[in-house]
Amino acid sequence: PENLSEIIPSTLTEDKVFKSNGTVAAARVSGDRLKNILDKDILSSEDFDSIPSEEVELTCAEYLWDLVYLNGDELKKDIAFLSDKNNDERTNTKDEKYIGVNFVNPEQVFISENVEIKPGVVLDASKGPIYLDKDVVIFPNAVIEGPVYIGESSKVKSCATIYENVSVGKLCKVGGEIEDSIIMSYSNKQHSGFLGHSYLGSWVNIGADTNCSDLQNNYGTIKVQVNGRHIDTGRQFVGLIMGDHSKTAINTMFNTGTVVGFSCNVYGEGFPPKYISSFGWGGSSSVREYKLAKAIETAKAVFKRRDKVFSEEEENIFNTIFNLTKADRERRGY
Repeated sequence: PENLSEIIPSTLTEDKVFKSNGTVAAARVSGDRLKNILDKDILSSEDFDSIPSEEVELTCAEYLWDLVYLNGDELKKDIAFLSDKNNDERTNTKDEKYIGVNFVNPEQVFISENVEIKPGVVLDASKGPIYLDKDVVIFPNAVIEGPVYIGESSKVKSCATIYENVSVGKLCKVGGEIEDSIIMSYSNKQHSGFLGHSYLGSWVNIGADTNCSDLQNNYGTIKVQVNGRHIDTGRQFVGLIMGDHSKTAINTMFNTGTVVGFSCNVYGEGFPPKYISSFGWGGSSSVREYKLAKAIETAKAVFKRRDKVFSEEEENIFNTIFNLTKADRERRGY
């Protein structure tokens, strides 16, 4: 919230933990307490039990689908902040460079520097604002309904339909039909196919005509597997959750509430499993381990296409996640 600095002051001199409905939201920790926490790979609320606590009212995201559901309201706040910070002017719909572009509620359409919008595009901000960041390109006949944020240097392909509550990071390519989803930077979902109520990490590539279901035929609440447990989300709509560097083949289809880990390659006919561990390779018929060396080799090639260097730190991330998730793959027989 806007008054966060009042709820959690930055001037604390004593150790203190702030909890919202039992969730540790923030903590000021020092000395031996800090050393003990830094030595742990995974933190839990019990690690803060010895610290004086204060209950605060904050909205906390416990799972990734919480971020998806909170995204619409946060987009409105962020876009209002960005437009004020950058002194963005309201879009002049009569500008020659917007000939053939259709604006709905143009006062809530914010266009940054060097944005290119082709004829036939519809920008509909009647339900919420639209923010197109620097160097964005919108190809002909795309439709965007706010609230939506399109990140720097990203491309929205021809005839794309981007519905409300969508965030797209920088240097992405998006197309097909997308709603209520978060797509992190350097990811591509540029072809036909539906993505809804989903969260995609970075460096993801979604093959043409990949579709994800986000609603069960019985209209019931959706269960998602997290850390070996099946969590009832309490939500009627939950789509795909996919980790960094994962990819799908053309015509892949995902069931509701599917989780795909880090650096996976998903392909084959039928629905793949609703949970694929990191470094999984396969689909409905079988899943085997994606060899670490091959995964790194592919990631280096992907980085090169984006004129980025695959650093030693990036390679360490691959090695660390591979080792952390090895036991999970072994339990699943791959």
